Amino acid sequence: MGLMTAASSGEDSSDQGRSAGFWALTLGSIGVVYGDIGTSPLYAFREALHAATSGGANMSQEAVLGVVSLILWALIVIVTLKYVLLLLRADNKGEGGTLTLMALAQRALGRSGTTLLILGTIGAAMFYGDAILTPAVSVLSAVEGMKLVTPALNEFVVLITVVIIVGLFLVQSHGTARVGAFFGPIMVVWFLVMGLAGLWHIKDAPVVLTAFNPWHAVAFMLSHGHIGFVALGAVFLAVTGAEALYADLGHFGRKPIQMAWMVLVLPSLALNYLGQGALVLKSPTPEILDNPFYMMVPQNPLFLVPMVVLATIATIIASQAVITGAYSLTRQAIQLGLLPRMKVLHTSEHQSGQIYIAQVNTILLIGVLILVLVFESSSRLASAYGIAVTTTMVVTAMMAFLVIWKVWRWSMLAAGLIIAPFLLIDLVFLSANLLKVFEGGWVPLMIAGALMVVMITWRVGTRLVLDKTRRTEVPLMTIVKSIEKGSVTRVPGTAIFLTSDPDYTPTALLHSLKHYKALHEKVAILTIQTTDEPKVAGGGRISMEEVSATFTKMRVQFGYMESPNVPKALALCRKAGWSFDIMDTSFFLSRRHLRAGSKPTMSRWQRRLYMILARNADDASDYFSIPSNRVVEIGTQVLM
Repeated sequence: MGLMTAASSGEDSSDQGRSAGFWALTLGSIGVVYGDIGTSPLYAFREALHAATSGGANMSQEAVLGVVSLILWALIVIVTLKYVLLLLRADNKGEGGTLTLMALAQRALGRSGTTLLILGTIGAAMFYGDAILTPAVSVLSAVEGMKLVTPALNEFVVLITVVIIVGLFLVQSHGTARVGAFFGPIMVVWFLVMGLAGLWHIKDAPVVLTAFNPWHAVAFMLSHGHIGFVALGAVFLAVTGAEALYADLGHFGRKPIQMAWMVLVLPSLALNYLGQGALVLKSPTPEILDNPFYMMVPQNPLFLVPMVVLATIATIIASQAVITGAYSLTRQAIQLGLLPRMKVLHTSEHQSGQIYIAQVNTILLIGVLILVLVFESSSRLASAYGIAVTTTMVVTAMMAFLVIWKVWRWSMLAAGLIIAPFLLIDLVFLSANLLKVFEGGWVPLMIAGALMVVMITWRVGTRLVLDKTRRTEVPLMTIVKSIEKGSVTRVPGTAIFLTSDPDYTPTALLHSLKHYKALHEKVAILTIQTTDEPKVAGGGRISMEEVSATFTKMRVQFGYMESPNVPKALALCRKAGWSFDIMDTSFFLSRRHLRAGSKPTMSRWQRRLYMILARNADDASDYFSIPSNRVVEIGTQVLM
């Protein structure tokens, strides 16, 4: 009996531990995953209603119910059905996101297709556009509530927004581990307050509950023609942030994200939009139409000020989510060969996903500040907001079709029947948002276009440089046979040569022999590869091949969401039986100096861009975490 009791007690504590972990992840997902979509009620209904009623001039019950119905069904179809129930299952070893889906599709097809690469770069580039727009539009929309507290603050809205944004980006280098612990509880309060505010106002016009009937959405679109299509672009603002569900899959897991959406986030959002609709149906005054979200709160500083403060904190949290997402996406892009090396700082000893990239932080800050200072209001910025997200959603749907077909092994017809309705809806929303290109929609297109040029230039340029250097390289076995005959003086110690192609002699090794006329007693040719898996079990996958008595080829594989680390790789090799003394070991790196040749291999502007990117790439020894006092860099010139 005693043994049975002990076993039962152990199972209970284990179940309690799993339960506690699940609810902690659920709470965390509310703070990080749903920050962006959770702040959409600040501006989404307002912008959609303005578009549907020509700024309130053509106000009608049909228009209000149509807009609310469109928003509700966008949340149900796009977020719930497409992302929460379908795409969260299309994971790569538990990880999600645009580049993750690209890697998964490439593995399924067995090749690195140009079409998939272009789709991946479009999705990634558009995410950066979203990362710049979200802090600008979210924080501005929250701070604008201060005008209702006292009109005298109207002149300071932009200044206060700039101060908040600058402060937000300045603290990034300190990490978000401590602040992140408060994100969940604050966002829970935010969603509850939003839901209760909406619930309180539904009684103003209970007819708003009929918006759950999709016929109101269909009838509005059929009867309003072009205006309905324009309004659809604004309706999409209600689902911006849905991509974060998929991108943050690896941080929280599928079930916690699903639980948070179904139990708290979706009900709170639905109630708030219904409440805004009811308020407008009861009193369609210019003041209410100008800011229906804040007008749901009693117009008393005792209630209004806390609401503005809470909204501002919520928008800062929403901004934090896309900023950290941009860091993660950048690391993935570097590992997949789409961007030059950048210094990645880990800001947490416990969470490998918490990183900071100074260059990305600076670019995002400058971009956000420019948007705030140029557009000056959330309404003007809202026009620019939807295009980036809709394009990413279209790309995601197209790659999801390949994954369902090839990875899940469904028939092409079944995969098409599942994805086609979502892709059609995404394309309709994208078309509606493209109508706003000249009203600010050009901003994310310009940002994404510039980033795509950078990504493609870096990938093409890197390939051309590798092809050029390979023409002068000698097969490794040719050099090894020559050295083993005793034609080269050997000195004590170990030399590790880093190379991307272990079958050919590293340039640094050739130049070392040419200039020093000597070589270390033990030589290792080390290749670090990035796999199409997000993380490799055990911290890295190694393979070693003894080429001769003194030469060893070593290959270490890391996942595309991991930072390559040479000391860590060598520790794995030591476990596998390769012995060395770090104090008696030298690391040799090849540094290529690019020069413009008389016969350019790329167009002049693209060659110049590639050379600028290469010059500003992070030092290889820093990127691979090699002890700087053990590194020898040997340069070689490459004509482009």
